[in-house]
Amino acid sequence: MAASSRAQVLRLYRALLRESQRFSAYNYRTYAIRRIRDAFRENKNIKDSEKIEELVNKAKANLEVIHRQV
Repeated sequence: MAASSRAQVLRLYRALLRESQRFSAYNYRTYAIRRIRDAFRENKNIKDSEKIEELVNKAKANLEVIHRQV
């Protein structure tokens, strides 16, 4: 993975975790954090740049959803 792509993924990961911390309900907050961590761990070994780009776009969409719900 290119360094810029890796940095982009890490920024997105931190943004998702940070935004999930803003859920007021404990159950929503812990569920969101657990799902984010699990999803990133599950996909950490993917090398295909097209698949990475697809996953990044999906994560950005999920970040927008979390932002609206908070």
